[in-house]
Amino acid sequence: MAEIEKKFYVLRAVSGKENKIKEYLEAEIKNSDLKNYISQVLIPTEKVFQQRNGKKVLKERAYLPGYVIVEAVLVGEVVHFLKNVNYVIGFLGGNKPVPLRASEVNRILGTVDELQEQPEEFDVQYIIGETVKVTFGPFNGFHGEIKEINPEKKKLIVLVKIFGRGTPLELGYMQVEKE
Repeated sequence: MAEIEKKFYVLRAVSGKENKIKEYLEAEIKNSDLKNYISQVLIPTEKVFQQRNGKKVLKERAYLPGYVIVEAVLVGEVVHFLKNVNYVIGFLGGNKPVPLRASEVNRILGTVDELQEQPEEFDVQYIIGETVKVTFGPFNGFHGEIKEINPEKKKLIVLVKIFGRGTPLELGYMQVEKE
């Protein structure tokens, strides 16, 4: 069988259910003859930092929430199958699915690659002796002076005055801000 050119199409999905759709489609592709018609299921994601309980946590979230990109040949029952997957609303473009242009695919995939390759570093340079303000935790609003820096753990020892006495606190980079 001659290889038919596959194109990228966008499925509209219930937001937050993109991973379920991807898992289901990949399982169906593996267990049936759909592998001849569908080659890739993509969910563009980006890495973001969130602050949870005073700690900076790296998470991945959908770069285009509510959309799943599928590389497929839409012949026969493939369109019907994709439209009827749980949590799929339909194709972007309505009843007649329109493939993405090559420039759009490259832009989406290129942007996602750039986001994936972002350094996981938090580029804030602190200097011993610098004054910082605590922004999180029980000492929120206190000002202190940096006494030690641990770049591997991204932690600082900050000397904060409490009741007239200097008290050292170990704080993460995300728990303080420069003044």
